[in-house]
Amino acid sequence: MIYLLDTNVCIRYLNGRSERIRDHVESLCPQQIVLCSVVKAELFCGAMKSANPARNLQKQRKFTDRFVSHPFDDEAAEIYGRIRSELEKSGKTIGPNDLMIASVALRHDLVLVTHNTGEFGRVKDLKMTDWELNPDLQD
Repeated sequence: MIYLLDTNVCIRYLNGRSERIRDHVESLCPQQIVLCSVVKAELFCGAMKSANPARNLQKQRKFTDRFVSHPFDDEAAEIYGRIRSELEKSGKTIGPNDLMIASVALRHDLVLVTHNTGEFGRVKDLKMTDWELNPDLQD
């Protein structure tokens, strides 16, 4: 399995706020974990708004550079359109960045690691796990 880390998982790892997330990340080889351009954008925005942007950007890059990063490309854009249309019809939309992250996960058949399972759970066929609550890697 290949895991796509959501922004909230990366932040908890970077801030040292979750032993379980740290253990999961460190137990896997870097090829089993990926990021996406949307997650990186959210991380960079957070760093830029922080009290010490230079330090936080350096810390983030040291973490993110270990992993492949998938772009939000044309195939993901088509998946985004389908998901958004379905969610709007059901009246259960989610945020645009989360839609893009879900689209990248579906496009590459990845397991999304997130603590935001309520929102992402609305996306049909999205595989996900919550390393905060689930001590096992397999879901």
